Amino acid sequence: MNLKKTTDSLRTASQKLSLQNASEKNTALKAVAQALDKNRASIIDANKTDVNKARSNGISESIIDRLLLDDKRINGIIESLYLVIGQTDPVGEEVAGWKTPNGMTIRQVRVPLGVVAIIYENRPNVTVDAFSLAYKSGNAILLRGSSSSYNSNKEIVRVIKDALKNTEGGVPEAIELVEVHEHDHSDVDQILNGVGMIDVCLPRGGKKLIANVVQNARVPVIETGSGVCHLFIDESADLEMACKIAENAKIQRPSVCNAIECIVVHSKIAEKFLPMLEKTFNDRVKLHADEKAIKFLKKASPATEEDFGNEYLDYECCIKTVDSIEEAIDYINSHNTKHSESIISQSRKNTRLFQSMIDASCVYVNASTRFTDGGEFGFGAELGISTQKLHARGPMGIKVLTTTKYLIDGEGQIR
Repeated sequence: MNLKKTTDSLRTASQKLSLQNASEKNTALKAVAQALDKNRASIIDANKTDVNKARSNGISESIIDRLLLDDKRINGIIESLYLVIGQTDPVGEEVAGWKTPNGMTIRQVRVPLGVVAIIYENRPNVTVDAFSLAYKSGNAILLRGSSSSYNSNKEIVRVIKDALKNTEGGVPEAIELVEVHEHDHSDVDQILNGVGMIDVCLPRGGKKLIANVVQNARVPVIETGSGVCHLFIDESADLEMACKIAENAKIQRPSVCNAIECIVVHSKIAEKFLPMLEKTFNDRVKLHADEKAIKFLKKASPATEEDFGNEYLDYECCIKTVDSIEEAIDYINSHNTKHSESIISQSRKNTRLFQSMIDASCVYVNASTRFTDGGEFGFGAELGISTQKLHARGPMGIKVLTTTKYLIDGEGQIR
């Protein structure tokens, strides 16, 4: 990959986009949505190639689930695109404004970041999500997906580019896909060292990918996190509710980052709750339990230190017992990835303590962690879940791809 040539083209495209109004960008995005709908057959065919290859390579079905596209998921992608279209364009928004004593007017306004790179794994829906958020916020985007989803991503990008080419005012140069070769990550190294060419890089994937980007990037990074999420069952919890939420948070889609990986149980209700949980899971989840919990379970295996803080991304979960909410908070804060945590409790005092003291981007009370998602938060799409504390935290929507600058108007003032 000739990164300089690619990013020069993207930079020019971002400059064109920065001059467009919301109506012009929305017209282009509507054309893309229509094109995705019209070309769904070719997209699904390309995806089948990726899925078949993944299965032949022995990839687990839970990971293949992240890769899979079908009519229902393409409908969801298109729906997300229309939600982005319906959002307010952040570019030009006046964040603050005031007049100085000497008569100058100062305005702080939102502007695009410029050229954004995203390095991601498996999920081809990210291709459309990242593009739509970047385009709406006036940015050009460089996509580096995984080899496992390359055929899907290539076809999606072709459809997007063709739609933009055939739309008046469309900027097809605002999106580029890196040609991926299996076992060759030299292009990733180029991106991470693209100082002056790339304004920000976002990793979205597993722990290994994120660590590589964060540790080796010389360009600015917005860190997204792997999802070691916990569900704490407090001593005052409604246990029926707890079972229902645990089932949803673990089983509905275990391969995603907002699924729970550990259930923390107050020891006072462990004897009653754990058999209820095991019955609810009904052999669908392999349980790894600590010494106290395993006494109340029929089929659990003993948990090891490797289980606590592990991201299974599968039908597996560990069980940890604690003697107080304070112990639960200490345990979660020392084993989580700052993603999403939830408490099931009828105690207002305990729920507020939990929300105050847990260090994570999203902290729930009596709800499933599966809601940590840009679409569920009303953003339409998302770039990922930021687990850092600077610039962005939690589900990242349009505004994350903007920064601000100050516009100062004077009448000849000097200092």
